[in-house]
Amino acid sequence: MKEKKVTNIFKFIQQSRQEASKIVWPTRRETITTTIMVFIMVTILSIFFLITDSIISFLLRIVLSLSF
Repeated sequence: MKEKKVTNIFKFIQQSRQEASKIVWPTRRETITTTIMVFIMVTILSIFFLITDSIISFLLRIVLSLSF
């Protein structure tokens, strides 16, 4: 039973190394491009939510000021 566990561990490590060797890492250019795109999207969405929140807040103040 113990030999089987040891064999399974070695087999697992060997298979893990084989799978790790198949990894294709992005190039520096791809990484920079993706990072810039993420920053742009975060900025656009931040502005969108700021405007949306301001509009909702303004409308809520109007509605609440109408109540008696």
